[in-house]
Amino acid sequence: MTEPQVDLEGLVRLRRDLLASGITDNQIDRLVRAKVLKRIRYGAYVQHDVWDRLTPEDRHRLLARAVRARAHSATALTHVSSIVERGIPLWGFSLDVVHTTRTGNHRAGRRQADWTPHRGILEPEDQEELNGVVISTAARSAFEVTTIGGVEAALVAVNRLLHAKAMTLDEFVAQAEAHREWPGSLTTNLVMHLADHRLESVGEDRFSFLAHTQGLVRPEPQVDVFDEQGTLVARVDFAWPELNVFVEFDGKIKYAKHRREGETLDEFLMREKKREVLVCQLTGWTCIRITWSDLARPELLATRIRKVMASRNKGAA
Repeated sequence: MTEPQVDLEGLVRLRRDLLASGITDNQIDRLVRAKVLKRIRYGAYVQHDVWDRLTPEDRHRLLARAVRARAHSATALTHVSSIVERGIPLWGFSLDVVHTTRTGNHRAGRRQADWTPHRGILEPEDQEELNGVVISTAARSAFEVTTIGGVEAALVAVNRLLHAKAMTLDEFVAQAEAHREWPGSLTTNLVMHLADHRLESVGEDRFSFLAHTQGLVRPEPQVDVFDEQGTLVARVDFAWPELNVFVEFDGKIKYAKHRREGETLDEFLMREKKREVLVCQLTGWTCIRITWSDLARPELLATRIRKVMASRNKGAA
């Protein structure tokens, strides 16, 4: 489950409302220059201090509300915008563009720089209301992003929805089967093949995809490690048990998730190091730690992993 979203109700102020309150266009422009108001898009504003406090995801949600405020009443948030509204983390998709589809049999509307209105019919069973706005269901939005993004970005979105239990794989597959006439089905099929609800972060999703594209043996995710008494002492991100190698992904999410209350970063890192040593002692495996920067050089990382695997196999032989 995801955390409750920030309440954005009533924050968007349209030009017509500001004019109705007695503020002139010249005054609006002065307020924008003075950074009292922030122009979200043409004719839509928010208090600048509110905008400064928002995350990129919440800024996208606010932009979506600005779009809907001037759009057809049948406009629903779909694709990327539906997933962001759920509080699901994404990677590889721009948050500068709002994606919508009209419910029922309505025309899509005109595409704009910050708004992509999609064609297609959003049936009642493919929509729901969340945080006061109509969005596409999790399974529908998962399918939708596979038609507009690359495999890696779409896989991250699908895995995050699966891991959050916002949908099941069967529901996602059913959407894909029901919309096979849509372009992008090759991406959808590959994402279905690679999807794995067990992965716990965007970094893990991306490493799993890297292993696939680089021809590495598919690693086993979330592998439990027990001590001599059978007590669970650790769970590693990925492992190739038969090759005596495991992988730990280092990222901000892990630091935030696993740091204890009052624990400093140095104390956390020392505890993580002791945990890694214990796992190596109990299993005889070698640890490979990877970071976000490693994912930017997939060929180099894959080569290094193969070298570690080769040395471990040689040692075992």
